[in-house]
Amino acid sequence: MPAPDEPTRRDAPAMPVVRGPWSPDQVADFLASSVIPVRLGVDAGPGGPLVLSVWFLPDRLELIGATRPTSTLVRCLLRRPECGFEVAADSPPYHGVRGRARVELDPAGGAATLDLLLERYLGGVDSPLAARLRADAADEVGFRLRPVSITSWDYRDRMASSLPGPAGT
Repeated sequence: MPAPDEPTRRDAPAMPVVRGPWSPDQVADFLASSVIPVRLGVDAGPGGPLVLSVWFLPDRLELIGATRPTSTLVRCLLRRPECGFEVAADSPPYHGVRGRARVELDPAGGAATLDLLLERYLGGVDSPLAARLRADAADEVGFRLRPVSITSWDYRDRMASSLPGPAGT
């Protein structure tokens, strides 16, 4: 799996269908500036769907992550390598993106991805949490979401007058 700063492969999938008020460039900018987890909806088998939150690295409209090889996420993606996803903050004014994606697992790419995730979300690899997460990084599994469709929404203008404080003054 190429790192987020490597050139796109020649066999990269077609551009996803992008709907909503934002252009593909605006969606990519939002993903790059959003340092919050992505919510993934996966097929958990007979028990029904499951939603999991994980850290991600943006690569234009694709999302890259890493997880343990024994994780529920890996088990679900091995069963069915696709998911629904959402990147959006929990507090108003509401805006974000959601969509459907095919997912590629990369058993060899997880350790390097984990270090990039730690830089993005913790600001480095020197904290106790980073040390704990890196302790077993050698077998970390990388994954890449390749969106098929993306929908943006942005209610900031509509909600501005209803919010207390500077946004709704």
